Amino acid sequence: MSDEQRALTKIISPGRGSFWGELLECWRNREFLGFLAWRDVKVRYSQTVLGMAWAVIQPLTHMVIFTMIFNKVAGLQSPEGIPYPVYTFAALLPWQLFTTALTRSSESVVAEARLLTKVYFPRLLVPFSAMSVGLIDFCVSFVILLLMMVGYGITPSWTIVFLPLFVLLTLMTALAVGLFLAAMNAKYRDFRHVVPFMISIWMFITPVAYPASAIIRKIPAGWGWIYNLNPMTGVVEGFRWALVGQTGLAPGMLAVSSAAVVVVFILGLMYFRRMERSFADVL
Repeated sequence: MSDEQRALTKIISPGRGSFWGELLECWRNREFLGFLAWRDVKVRYSQTVLGMAWAVIQPLTHMVIFTMIFNKVAGLQSPEGIPYPVYTFAALLPWQLFTTALTRSSESVVAEARLLTKVYFPRLLVPFSAMSVGLIDFCVSFVILLLMMVGYGITPSWTIVFLPLFVLLTLMTALAVGLFLAAMNAKYRDFRHVVPFMISIWMFITPVAYPASAIIRKIPAGWGWIYNLNPMTGVVEGFRWALVGQTGLAPGMLAVSSAAVVVVFILGLMYFRRMERSFADVL
């Protein structure tokens, strides 16, 4: 290798081996992370008939179903006079981001088996990059929600400035669980069948089609925090508060859900890091 080629060559080698050292290593290789994310986006939307329209079809379909069943048939009303379609769609935005990021991150290690077994790079970049498609879908659906709010005459309040915080919490929640599932799926392939089943149950225990207060009222006094241990409870209510000004978000709810996100995220990172040493052997 000539001196000029050596100067233009970037050598990626293992970091210091510590927990924080590996996170720092991911930051140093952020260009490679961007490459993986852009590749996933291109693969997602290439050779498709409807393209990004799929990002809108799913939440719109769920919104129509929820409106017909919960609002029209069951008579469930959204609080504070917020139109039920807008109320539901505002919750489906973070839920779609969560499910897409969770599904893709949980499958990322197996999907990148050929790459992982041939070259070295920080393994955490694989589930990190898998969330890029969810962010693109979120941005497309967010435009539809804004159009719906304009159609219903709803003006976003100043609380919309906190929306990026809840987007971050959503991604952290998806990645926290996704890291566990990605590592387990690498060793036990049948775990990929668990994810759709888990997401279906998780959706109905999350206040997407109903307010969280409807559940908390049924729980004995002093035990409502147990429901808030579901990280998506605070995220979904936070999205509604930031977008349509719903006042149902309690500081205690957000604190408990956020704490649960942070704890699971740290545990997920530690578990993934411990299991990544065997990826090349089991893939």
